[in-house]
Amino acid sequence: MRTRSGLGKVRMLFDIKGKVAVITGASGALGKAVSMGLAAYGVDIVACSNEQDGLDELAQEIRETTGRRALPIFCDVTDTQSVDQMVNRALTEFGRIDILFTAAGMAHRERLVEMGVDDWQQVMDVNVKGTLICCRAVAREMIGLGIGGSIITVGSVRGFHAHKDGYTAYGTSKAAVHYLTKQMAFEWAEHNIRVNCIAPCVFWSPLTEPILRDKVSYQKYTSRIPMGRAAEPEDFIGATVFLASDASEMVTAHILSVDGGTAGG
Repeated sequence: MRTRSGLGKVRMLFDIKGKVAVITGASGALGKAVSMGLAAYGVDIVACSNEQDGLDELAQEIRETTGRRALPIFCDVTDTQSVDQMVNRALTEFGRIDILFTAAGMAHRERLVEMGVDDWQQVMDVNVKGTLICCRAVAREMIGLGIGGSIITVGSVRGFHAHKDGYTAYGTSKAAVHYLTKQMAFEWAEHNIRVNCIAPCVFWSPLTEPILRDKVSYQKYTSRIPMGRAAEPEDFIGATVFLASDASEMVTAHILSVDGGTAGG
């Protein structure tokens, strides 16, 4: 049995300096916040997105404000070849991948009887298939290198609770991510790969801003959140650092709600 003593060793539990993280969806609000947050803790960043706009600027901001290395890569998470190329470039540049954070995702809000099958499938492709492809590609390298690592997926409070306002595709996809997270955790635990999921409530982003700027809509959404406000993208940095660090070395297959208490109701 291992024991730890002393404040220095306790502080080291959260030390992730020098690790390498791949962030998908890095051009979005959540991906950007997590990229900047991990870089501030000394992590080198592989910033991936299928939207080139803002990706180079993010990498430059990371370099200038944190002094860490940053590699921007265009990547379509639904395409196996694109993901494999991204992983290979990351390994060529850094030699290892310690952390994966899958922020790439999409939402399509429409009542089920009116939703086209193609719209449903697109949500599933990005949120579920994209998560699977990225996690599998990175896990294969972690296993091959024998280094272990931390994989952090992104679920949602909607994966726990149904909603009448057209979240059928999105909620179902996030419930699938929750289960996929647990299954991957069980399969890869023997390789010292921990797989956990962060499940947010509604948070501020360019996509949600039109809704949250409306006082009536804001009240409607935040009335379900015991802490009484929508989250900020930066609210998820602390949970990410915890799950990426040795502080969570006995935590795997866990869905961590960062939702102001919503999932507790």
